[in-house]
Amino acid sequence: MMLYLDLFSGISGDMTLGAFIDLGVPKEWLSKRLGSVLNGFELRTQIVFKNHLRGVSLFVDVKDNTISRTYRDIRDLITLADLSEPVKKKSLTAFEKIAKAEAAIHGREIEDVHFHEIGGIDSLVDIIGSFLSLEYLGITTVTASRVPLGSGFVDCAHGRIPVPVPATIAILKGIPIMGSDAETEIVTPTGAAIVATLASDFGPMPEMEIQGIGYGAGKRETGSSLPNLLRMVWGKAVTRTEKADEKVCVIKTNVDDMNPEISGFVMDLLLEKGALDVSFTPIFMKKNRPGILLEVICWPRDFDIMSGLILTQTTSIGVRYHTCERIVLEREIVTKDTSLGPVQVKRITDLENQVRYMPEYEACKEVSLKENIPLRDVYDRITAEVNTLDRD
Repeated sequence: MMLYLDLFSGISGDMTLGAFIDLGVPKEWLSKRLGSVLNGFELRTQIVFKNHLRGVSLFVDVKDNTISRTYRDIRDLITLADLSEPVKKKSLTAFEKIAKAEAAIHGREIEDVHFHEIGGIDSLVDIIGSFLSLEYLGITTVTASRVPLGSGFVDCAHGRIPVPVPATIAILKGIPIMGSDAETEIVTPTGAAIVATLASDFGPMPEMEIQGIGYGAGKRETGSSLPNLLRMVWGKAVTRTEKADEKVCVIKTNVDDMNPEISGFVMDLLLEKGALDVSFTPIFMKKNRPGILLEVICWPRDFDIMSGLILTQTTSIGVRYHTCERIVLEREIVTKDTSLGPVQVKRITDLENQVRYMPEYEACKEVSLKENIPLRDVYDRITAEVNTLDRD
């Protein structure tokens, strides 16, 4: 199962847990599981409407929220708790992100960082409860939209500070962000740590078969034209056999002043770093000079790596790029027994679920050199055998 976090109005801990409850995580179950870790609190929910959209507003009623915990205290609490290892790991990761941000800001050792508001029971409930909810719903993949940030100032234990607060923006380092028309804080350090821990990718909503939608309500008046809600879309991932298309990034550049010997090195390096395909096409450039068109296909998330390699390893001074859709067939590498021994082949399933096998070049090359058989004969022989054996 997968989850998409639609952060059109930011994210906080209570918004996250409220959205999970709206998705169907029982409040009573959460209270019981969290009660084995913490005590002195009660979960309470209220249905609210923001711009006529229904959402769940979560309240953590705490008997005593004056305890100021250090990162060491929180780490020990979670480590010793009656929680599954995945929940412990994610919870510890989230708090570590906050602790590292606070330590850098205040010039302290991470072990001795005092969390003040973050160390309160309500924040512990929000973070641990969110990862418990993830486990309850069987979610294995989480993606999110770009993270919008507010503006202005907020008051905290250290005085008045700018929005986004230093801890939040430090936690979001390396994550795509954008501005918004909100005039206050809409992404808290707790919310930033949760999304930074959960999301494996940021961008548009992925393809899925929707199973449920949940809205968690924030409590601030943000001054934005958008409702202060976090939307979660929960569903079943579309498998490769159901999904024939996917988005890739195509990067191109023209080069006419590079030593040809460098081309092979660049191709190997790009493929090693994750390029899906690399090709060179002979072209004629201005003043009728011969050159090459370098084209790289990669996942959008790898664009920065690929373009950086092109601009540092070649003589190119610029690249062109675009995102496009491609249609692919399901394929996997398997090992098949043949008269020439075990050989790796590509198992390809077409859109009508018909299967065929294609030998891998490196495997055929190895057999050719070992058995002193021409490569073309090895290729033809393995192709015929594996496809005949599969039909039998």
